Amino acid sequence: MAADGGLVDVIGGIDPAGFDHTPGGTGGGPADSTRSSGSPKDTDCRSTSTTPARRVPRLSPTSPSEPEPPGLHGRVTASHAFAVAELSCQAVDSAADLLAEADIALTTAALSATTVLPFRRLAQRGVRVGLGSDGVRNNWSPFGNADMLHRAWLLGRALDASLDEDLEPCFELAADGGAAVMGLPRVDLQPGSPADFMLRDGECVPADRRRLPRRDTVVRAGRVVARDGRLL
Repeated sequence: MAADGGLVDVIGGIDPAGFDHTPGGTGGGPADSTRSSGSPKDTDCRSTSTTPARRVPRLSPTSPSEPEPPGLHGRVTASHAFAVAELSCQAVDSAADLLAEADIALTTAALSATTVLPFRRLAQRGVRVGLGSDGVRNNWSPFGNADMLHRAWLLGRALDASLDEDLEPCFELAADGGAAVMGLPRVDLQPGSPADFMLRDGECVPADRRRLPRRDTVVRAGRVVARDGRLL
């Protein structure tokens, strides 16, 4: 009812197969709400499957026989998507084509080497992928701190990244992936880019990714608002 009245920004849900071990679920949940309201949908997909590629189309808010709700295309996100991380290269390509066609975004959280999405391969086929902090000291995990630079460090470590060409994509996923998933502009210091960024002392991106993050200078709307972890 709240979604139908336009009172919520995003509808979240949990994949029923991973939550109560019933692949079909007991109802549409977020999908039913998005069909009627057009609100963006974010579904937590932690389950794995022997045929995970079949699960990809189920994330779409519509079926071939149903009209697409106005404005919903490109506003569906699957968090974690562990089943996609299990796919072979060929199966990833097939799943990526389905995701790209429906413009369904994915997010990964660098929990372990086996659960990290093949984000570069997915991106090459047009899938928007972001890096998330996952739980922030909640019932899922007590270790989250909402620091995306630290999450990029964890991603590089989980993937055993050591070369520059492996470390730079980890940073880019943290810096730009989330913005792409949420439809926000990229911040890249080009003319017209939002003046909202963090300045760090470092030799280069790969060298910076090898060390644990520390607080530096934060710039918002062209103005320095914090330095060394203190508001100015």
